Amino acid sequence: MSSIADKTVQARRDGRAEAAEAHGPGPAFVPALLAVGMVVSVISSLGAPLIPTIAQDLHASLGATQWSLTATLLVGAVASPLVGRLGDGPHRRTTLLVCLALVSLGGVIAALAGSLGPLILGRALQGLGLALMPLTMASARDHLSHLRAGSVIALLSIIGAAGVGLGYPITGFIAEHADASAAFWFGAGASGLAFLVALLWIPGPAREHERVPLDLRGAALIGAGVLALLLALEKASDWGWGSGSTLGLIAAAIVLLGLWTIAELHTEHPLVELRLVRRRAVLAANVTGLILGMAMYLGISLITQVVQLPSGMHRTVFAAGLTLLPLSVLSMASSRLYPIVRDRAGVRAAIPLGATVLALGMAFFALTGDALWQAFVTMAFVGLGLGFTFAAMPGLIVSSVPRDETSSAMSFYQVTRYVGFSIGSGLAVTFVRAFDHDAAVPTSDAYGKTFFIGAAICLVAAGVAWLLTGDLEADAAPVSHADAERAVEEGEVGAAGLPMLEGD
Repeated sequence: MSSIADKTVQARRDGRAEAAEAHGPGPAFVPALLAVGMVVSVISSLGAPLIPTIAQDLHASLGATQWSLTATLLVGAVASPLVGRLGDGPHRRTTLLVCLALVSLGGVIAALAGSLGPLILGRALQGLGLALMPLTMASARDHLSHLRAGSVIALLSIIGAAGVGLGYPITGFIAEHADASAAFWFGAGASGLAFLVALLWIPGPAREHERVPLDLRGAALIGAGVLALLLALEKASDWGWGSGSTLGLIAAAIVLLGLWTIAELHTEHPLVELRLVRRRAVLAANVTGLILGMAMYLGISLITQVVQLPSGMHRTVFAAGLTLLPLSVLSMASSRLYPIVRDRAGVRAAIPLGATVLALGMAFFALTGDALWQAFVTMAFVGLGLGFTFAAMPGLIVSSVPRDETSSAMSFYQVTRYVGFSIGSGLAVTFVRAFDHDAAVPTSDAYGKTFFIGAAICLVAAGVAWLLTGDLEADAAPVSHADAERAVEEGEVGAAGLPMLEGD
């Protein structure tokens, strides 16, 4: 009897799926996905150029204000795999709507904030937006034909990278002609509009999906561990590196991340599959992704400060936002050029090459850094380097792991990269303050030394990638045309600081 009932339920589910496929998602579906993708990418770029302005408005230090960016990235790191897993189940539409609502609420809180605490809370809620791009891609894959879904996903990746590039100068322009709160009001309004678009035109999954438990324990442990580490790095200049508070936070970070590692290895459906590091390709991609993620946000955070501060170029917040536009444009271009480099030089050379180009850009700014054109050139180098590296790493993973492990490997890589982003944002302030602890406003010399460290970090990434990839190319499986295209798309959105969803 129960077998008959089960068959009846399954038949109804199949009937609903067939009806949904036959009816189609509607003519506004693809424009709605693209609109949501654009909003998500623009919202993700609200933070970096506004930090000096916010610090001045709230009478806070640059180090404390940097948490308005670091909190966003940290929430993105923890939320991305959780939201992605929810989006793979029957609650994708609900997840998308709830996250967009929370992003809108975060924008309102940040806009109304009269002190740093509420601002950081609002920006943390906006970090949920960083996890939403994969949901738009999953929805396209679910409701469109294979060929059509591929083209829409490719377009979403381009829009994602372009949206970040446009978001920097747009929010800078708003902040310059109004104030920083106006930029957050803009973000709240845009995400609210995206919520309405999703509510009206993006349907739920067309098929039944297997429900996978959420690893909330893993998310809490890694989030708390990275937070403790970032707090130690940020406060060490005030407390002293040998103080009990600093050492206690570092010890807490080690313990929490150790517990997270143990928990992930003993959980059936972990946040990230740590066992995959036994594969050298996965280890290489994650280590280099972490290091380059740190370098990326160290550079983005600091260059916008140098452009605006009186001790630097003393330019407007709009000019600071414009300096990041070459990063977006050149990362897209170099991602598209990556297949040529891969075919001629090989994957093993492509990652060190990209990391070295990034290092050259940072070293150039460390040696100059007193004119606006130099900031543009630096970000162009950074964009070129990131496009190559972030396009190469997914291809390395895809060619070296079985197909049934690809999704787990890509999720692992995504979390690692975002953790690198958040650590880089925190390290930016740590290094500047370490080189100029007594100055109320950091000097250009402190920024120059920190950019040299950023260049060194990139060279470390190049060396690690070269050593770990070794003879992997000889053992790698052939990569299909579809997987190669997805690697290019990952390069575009990865260099923009957005997550990517690996296909089935």
